[in-house]
Amino acid sequence: MIPDPPPAITVLEGLARINAALDLACVACRTEVRTVQPGGARPEQALAQALERTHLLAHRGLRMRTLYQHTVRHSYGTRAYLDRLPDIQVELRTVEELVPRLLVFDRTEAFLAVTPDAQTALHLRDPDLVGYLISAFERFWQHAVPLDEPLPEPASPDGLTAIRRSIARLLVQGLVDEEIAQRLGLNVRTCRAHIAKLAAALGGTSNRAQLGYLIARSGILDT
Repeated sequence: MIPDPPPAITVLEGLARINAALDLACVACRTEVRTVQPGGARPEQALAQALERTHLLAHRGLRMRTLYQHTVRHSYGTRAYLDRLPDIQVELRTVEELVPRLLVFDRTEAFLAVTPDAQTALHLRDPDLVGYLISAFERFWQHAVPLDEPLPEPASPDGLTAIRRSIARLLVQGLVDEEIAQRLGLNVRTCRAHIAKLAAALGGTSNRAQLGYLIARSGILDT
């Protein structure tokens, strides 16, 4: 009797169940792993598990590509973890914003986080769904900056950094501090410090209505 194929979508709840499924996927993987890791610094335990899996995959000659957000460039703990990764077949790039945490093994299965605390994930085996996620990954990858290269800074007579321009763009969209911090992989305190410096650079205060007006009038988002 031929066994039934595994379901196209499985909901995994709890880190223990998710990690067990990831370990099985690592064993079954044959060619490449694509991962998306949004946010800034990651917990030490999560980094240790990821490092162990990465070394196992690299030892078997598999290719691994990972997308982070730009903010990990300033995270000591994450950079220390990245420095311990094997050089062979491991490529790392960063972008400003990312989709939720994602891991794709070969072209056969994917894991997508569906809650901010990563305690619930979807295990996807449908070829069309997996193919769609791979296409999204490749678009981000094409526009990402290799981790060992500096971020391009647009010429700016006002001296605003790229991260403050990003914050300005999200402010005029109406996002609050917590939402901006989550989108850009910052903690809320750092985000508010950037907002204060942005306001100072534009000659205003952190009052949202005034700051939005100053951003619009300054033309800093026109480039």
